[in-house]
Amino acid sequence: MRSAYPLTLLYDAACPVCALEMDHLRDRNTAGHLAFVDIGQPGFDAAAWGTTHAALDAEIHGVWADGAVTVGLETLRGAYAAVGLGWVMRPTGFAPVRPLFDVAYRLFARYRRPISRATAPLIHAVRARRLQARMARCRAGACAIESTREDRS
Repeated sequence: MRSAYPLTLLYDAACPVCALEMDHLRDRNTAGHLAFVDIGQPGFDAAAWGTTHAALDAEIHGVWADGAVTVGLETLRGAYAAVGLGWVMRPTGFAPVRPLFDVAYRLFARYRRPISRATAPLIHAVRARRLQARMARCRAGACAIESTREDRS
């Protein structure tokens, strides 16, 4: 696994499942090892990242500090490791089952929009609860609520 941070995650924030996952990683990103870029933002240029929008839309991509690009579960394994949760994704990289997990991820990625539509009410409720919890931690009206869409980079 690489360790040259930051790892920039190129993801689709319009996908509720994807946004929820990025919220989780953003909340755990206390060391600043991750940067988040929403590929759906106006003016986003996939060519600047050396790829196409269609490729980025097909699966999550990660760009490491050294310029190396990862795709799919490899990116998520790196992201989880970056926030101290590498053990959660570690089983997906074990040689005997890795191909099965990779196929399962690609199937999820292909059907993430219908999956997101079906689960959107639950996901929006979870995201709202998380935001409410962050706001509750604010003191005297001074809050540092991070954007849930992307880091502006």
